[in-house]
Amino acid sequence: MTTPMHAEKSSLRWVISDVLTMAQRNILAIIRIPSALVFTIIQPIMFVLLFRYVFGGAIPVGTTFGNYVNYLIPGILVQTTIFGAVGTAIGLAEDLKRGLIERFRALPMARMAVLAGRTVSDLARNILILLVITGVGFAVGFRPGGGFVAYVQASLLMLLFAYCLSWGFAYIGLTAPNPETAQAMTFPLIFPLTFASSIFVPVASMPHWLQVFARNQPVSQAAEAVRGLMLGIPHGQSTYISLAWGLAALLILGPLSTRRYRTAS
Repeated sequence: MTTPMHAEKSSLRWVISDVLTMAQRNILAIIRIPSALVFTIIQPIMFVLLFRYVFGGAIPVGTTFGNYVNYLIPGILVQTTIFGAVGTAIGLAEDLKRGLIERFRALPMARMAVLAGRTVSDLARNILILLVITGVGFAVGFRPGGGFVAYVQASLLMLLFAYCLSWGFAYIGLTAPNPETAQAMTFPLIFPLTFASSIFVPVASMPHWLQVFARNQPVSQAAEAVRGLMLGIPHGQSTYISLAWGLAALLILGPLSTRRYRTAS
């Protein structure tokens, strides 16, 4: 006789299995098109080299960070994981265009499996990119002073933050008619948040009217938290504020994306 507890465990295993199956499907698709992954990795490397060797000498960051590269790399890592989360929108838009979303809905699988599988696979891609950019950062002189444990904590924080945002990008992907439009729809959102932030330059160097937005927006808070943890310097309540922003995005955008998935065609 199956008890309610056993039925609940069986249902949970079913959901997890469906999510992992969809995540595996998406990861295999990335492996089979390595050019897309290579481009995703090359872009942040170019940002690192550009700001490290072209603009870095003209951007003062004070003595707290030691040098500009120590200020830059944590910010680049945050930017890279956020840009990686955009892949959720593009991937879902591609599936929708090819009619796969309707087929998935017809299959006997958990309703959240498609969205969760997509976000999990993009999280896995972000982990790979994070490792690559970390290696590039060390190669160009990045020297974090916070220790290994703090570095891992900072990495987990930015990955969680980007993962929560990917649920918002999932909604965009399910709304856009094609992948190109999905990508175009994400730019007006991520560009102000990444470039009008503390990722590349200190907020204090910006015009006063822009500082209010740049200092308090979620990407700046995430960058300050990651930078503070990696370098072992004070960063106020940025860690908790970043977590609050991320969880709020997940709680609000997750249900919206799930509802949109049920009606997308």
